[in-house]
Amino acid sequence: MMRLLFLLMSGVMLQAACLQATDSKTNQTQLFTASVDSLAGVDTATFAGGCFWCTEAQFQQLAGVDTVISGYTGGNVAHPTYKQVTSGRTGHAEAINVVYRPAEISYDELLEAFFIAHDPTQLNRQGNDIGTQYRSAIFYHDAAEKEKAEYYIRRLTEEKVYDQPIVTELAPYTDFYIAEDYHQNYYNLNPQQAYCQYVIVPKLEKFKEVFKERLKK
Repeated sequence: MMRLLFLLMSGVMLQAACLQATDSKTNQTQLFTASVDSLAGVDTATFAGGCFWCTEAQFQQLAGVDTVISGYTGGNVAHPTYKQVTSGRTGHAEAINVVYRPAEISYDELLEAFFIAHDPTQLNRQGNDIGTQYRSAIFYHDAAEKEKAEYYIRRLTEEKVYDQPIVTELAPYTDFYIAEDYHQNYYNLNPQQAYCQYVIVPKLEKFKEVFKERLKK
């Protein structure tokens, strides 16, 4: 009850904090080329789980993850801006590309992290972040990723891990537009910002506790 009351009281402040960046820099978003390089030993996984500031901060903690890139995917407008995406009219989701080393962390482990990092039962929202741009989604790069995601969702459903149905969208990976520079590495560069303190920090602490044996040293 106290947590709900706090969120209701702080909701306006947090939404303002999350959206204030739309009035700052407006560099054009660039198309991302997925990293699938067997010689370099890296691959890319793509997830959407609410505000990308949150998911980026969590996946950055995992050993075997080289880079996390925030961006927009799943929409119908080329080179969308943050302001356009947050209008909910472009069809994009705020998403992350996770560039990782399969020899150190598997796609299955990334799926596990994805479902811990957000609430997959919330339709087109995560907490106070509301809109289709905040939907839960897995953008698979090939048939194997799709099969694993379907299996994971099926197991979570069968084991009744959640009280409500999982609403995570499964969709093929298409164009991924890298978000504006000020969104990249957002939590690490803005740890005292209100949204970071009241929304990201609690999620990050929970995430690090669950994956304490698999964090970067």
